[in-house]
Amino acid sequence: MSAKGTNVGKASPAAKPALLGIMGALALALSFLESLLPPMPYMPPGTKPGLSNVAVLFTAHALGWKEAFAVALLKAAFAGATRGVTAGLLSLAGGVLSTAALCLLLRQEKLGLIGVCVICAVCHNSGQLAAACLLTGTARLFAAVPLLLLFSLAAGIVTGCISRSVLPALTKIRLKM
Repeated sequence: MSAKGTNVGKASPAAKPALLGIMGALALALSFLESLLPPMPYMPPGTKPGLSNVAVLFTAHALGWKEAFAVALLKAAFAGATRGVTAGLLSLAGGVLSTAALCLLLRQEKLGLIGVCVICAVCHNSGQLAAACLLTGTARLFAAVPLLLLFSLAAGIVTGCISRSVLPALTKIRLKM
């Protein structure tokens, strides 16, 4: 039987919301798994490598900036519901700033995927640090900037390498929208 005259190769109207739901669930699952990692030595409490940002990156790549922000907001709500209001606010500040950077830089071929991920990691940590300073009313937290920049570099490289490895596979399952 030929595909002519059938819906084969055409995405259903539910394809985009379904893919967004899958990416949201993936981001939450990766965020949960990261919360099981032991504390990182010499790093502020709650420091994680940001593996769930791979889902945000793919969402921005496959669906667009609005959907990427939706996944980032979902992650912040999840952090707030599971780890408390402070964690939710820190996740929101870091997530919004890094997603904005991601959406602005994603198409910059000169930076490459790893470069974009490093910048996004720096933005995420910067947003969280600024929010923490506002919440605590102290700028002393900025003393952690050098360490957080090094961590951002490492986390961005790891996230970028993972993204570079899985993005082609995820793109293959992407439905034509």
